Amino acid sequence: MHKRLAVPAAAAASLLALTACGGGDGAPEGSGGGEQSTVTVWMYPVIPDEQASQAYWAGVEEDFEAQHGEIDLVVELQPWDNRDEKIATALASGRGPDLVLLTADQTLNYHATGGLKPLDDVIEPSEFYPQTIDAVTYDGSVYGYPIYQTSTTTVYNTALFEQAGIEELPTTWDEVLAAAPALAEQGVAVMDYSGSPNMTLNLSFYPLLWQAGGSVFTEDGSDVAFDGPEGVAALEFLVDLQAAGGLPPDAATKANAIEGGALGTGAAAMGYAVTLAEVQQLQAAVGEENVVVGEPLTGVEQVTFGTPGVLALTTINEDPEAAAKVAQYLGSAEVSAGLHEASGTYPVRLDADTSGSDELTTAFIDALDYARPGEVVPSARQVMAALSPHLQAALQGTVSAQEALDAAAAEARQIIERAS
Repeated sequence: MHKRLAVPAAAAASLLALTACGGGDGAPEGSGGGEQSTVTVWMYPVIPDEQASQAYWAGVEEDFEAQHGEIDLVVELQPWDNRDEKIATALASGRGPDLVLLTADQTLNYHATGGLKPLDDVIEPSEFYPQTIDAVTYDGSVYGYPIYQTSTTTVYNTALFEQAGIEELPTTWDEVLAAAPALAEQGVAVMDYSGSPNMTLNLSFYPLLWQAGGSVFTEDGSDVAFDGPEGVAALEFLVDLQAAGGLPPDAATKANAIEGGALGTGAAAMGYAVTLAEVQQLQAAVGEENVVVGEPLTGVEQVTFGTPGVLALTTINEDPEAAAKVAQYLGSAEVSAGLHEASGTYPVRLDADTSGSDELTTAFIDALDYARPGEVVPSARQVMAALSPHLQAALQGTVSAQEALDAAAAEARQIIERAS
């Protein structure tokens, strides 16, 4: 039986600093000397259903080891919460995964702190959609092996809109605000929002910021831009919705969940950055006949979040040949197609077959035309962590939107200055 790693938490900023000095003095068990090599992969809930995720990755382990008896593949399932702290801890200590699932912005961050090795000799870029490779190419080298890409869009519980007498589903900010009072009279929030600091802003505030025409950073990444008028407009949109009863009462602190959450219990009528797997959970919770998927919301712009998920080779690894075989297997057309089917993510390989996609899946593939991969600059994750509690304060009513973003920007600029 494989033991699952328990990594203590620590302050992210300190750990990232340590990572720059970190090396891989923790050799994977069984590597070298002709013995069986162990390759550990940290995987996250790409497949939201826990039992389905465990079964899928156990099957991947078994199938890989049947083809590569010299390698013991260990896929450790990790939670989304506090993942950056755990990854930084592992890299700083030299004890942790050989390969870790990252998004594009995380990949750049850990590359900048010296925690990753390039994969130029492992990957053939022409086999993948160009944007997935471009997102993880830094200083002329590729630092992530794409295994899937995500897509998010808007989902509606039509029964709740019908009960409130709303005939047209809202597709713009103005329409969402206009629908809020009628739904609030029914005890329903028009829109779900997850303000927990453990929640990635890529699935909460950032899509709204982009829809407002804004961005987190300036174009060259040397400064933040979220404190401008676009950022204020995005946060005031949330505050105004909350005042109208248009967000769940615990929006400032709640985690992102369908089952047991506002969408799954019928306490919220729509979500705006929802994955296909979450739509399927919502169908199970409220009835497939009540669920409609639409295009991404429109503010000033029509934008949503979607990013490649990549396997990054850490400096902990001491058997790059074995790790390469694992990355190539998990990124193969066969496994990529299986992950697409199990998780609702989308293949990143040009030779992956999606010709049999149903209408629901096609809607998410279409949403990729509006998708942004997040803010890919070296300080993105640290700035996200600094911004989150200030957004929460605005939703809790202790500060105005402008005050919240000004305070967050002051902290973020210190982060950028220290990193430069």
